Parts: sequence; structure tokens; C-alpha cells
Amino acid sequence: METATTPSERFGLPTGDHDALARVFVDAFPAMDAGHQRLALALYRLLAEGHAVAPARLADTLDSPVEDIEHTLGEWPGVFKDDQGHIIGFWGVTVKEMPHHLEVNGNTVYAWCAWDTLFLPALLDATVKVASRCAQTGEPVQLTVAPERIESVEPASTVVSFLVPDARKLREHVTTSFCHFVHFFRDSETGSHWTGAHLGSFLITLDEAFDIGWRVNAARYRDTLRIQGGSS
Repeated sequence: METATTPSERFGLPTGDHDALARVFVDAFPAMDAGHQRLALALYRLLAEGHAVAPARLADTLDSPVEDIEHTLGEWPGVFKDDQGHIIGFWGVTVKEMPHHLEVNGNTVYAWCAWDTLFLPALLDATVKVASRCAQTGEPVQLTVAPERIESVEPASTVVSFLVPDARKLREHVTTSFCHFVHFFRDSETGSHWTGAHLGSFLITLDEAFDIGWRVNAARYRDTLRIQGGSS
């Protein structure tokens, strides 16, 4: 059985090199100019209201032609729509029920994976209450995550499983190539049992996961979002 649990042992990345880990995700997705960044942030914040988003509403919010909005979204990976063509999921957040519940300004939405719960608050510009479970034991995991820091976590020993994905697979199948490997665990011992049985996965602390997300946000939204906290 594979027992390596660090990026350096499995992927040749220096242990704790959060810049290198963040760069994997930044490079895997399309580069965004300031207009695209505003579109992404607007879509995140509309989805955080808890309902599917019609492209026309997104266009109105941005004062842009709906044809331009639909063209851009059609070129981006990780955009999910319902039968009416309304957006129900986008880059880590969805209005469809999943294991990671997010309470945002009194509304309920869901995250695709444990890591999403840590970088989404900065993009939503909101403090988020997270309700999830340990993927090994089923025990509750609860967090309060502000845009600039993790404010609370229960249990305090909670850790996150992580994976360095293949860039092509990440673009084509983000949920199966990455999200299915990224979970909360009540502690390192519990998480190690799971990662030991899932080739390529390893454990990181919540602070490390938050910092990697901070770096991804800072790189992708450098023209439109003032990112505070996270990295020293």
C-alpha cells in the first residue's frame, strides 16, 4: 500500500511550497482579464443567493450583452446548467445539494469539495458558516470562514485531504479528478487511513489549505479583488 502523504514525496514539489501547488490550479484554467474576473465574481455572488442564475440576469448585473456572457461561459470548463439553461454550478459552488453546506448571508448553497469552503468566502465577500462531515467517520465538521481567515473550526483537529491533479483532467472533469479526493477528516490519524487507500492523496492542515486558496484567488482575481489575510 502507498504511504507517502506529502506533495514532495509523490509529485516532486517542495513540502509546504504553496505557490507551486496554487500554480497548478491557476495554470489549469483559462486566464481571465478584468472583464472575465468581474463576470466570475458576479456569478459566484448570484449563485450564493441560493438559486439557479439565468444568463440574462447575469448579463443585466454586468450591463453586458447576454450573447457575450453565454459565449464566455460556453468556453469555460466547470460551468453546469439545468434543463432551462440556467447556471446551477460554477467553479466550486452549486445550488444543488452536496455534502458541504454553506450558509451565506442567510442563504444555503453547497461546495463541491472541502477546499472550496475555504477559498469561496473571499470571492463571495462574506463570512460563511460551513457544515460538513468527516469523510471517514461521518462525524460533524463545522467551520466559520471569513474572507481573510478561518475564524473557528470544530473539531479543532480537523484536516483536509488534497491532491495535485493532472491539469487536463482537472479542466475536463474537475469533480472526479479532484473534488472526489478532497475531504474533511476529524484528525490526521483518521485522515491517514483514507489517504493510505487513495493513491495520490495527502493531508494538509486547514491553514495550509486556506493559504493555497488565498494564493489561487490572489493570482486569478488580481485586477478586481483585494485579497487580504491568508499568506504571510
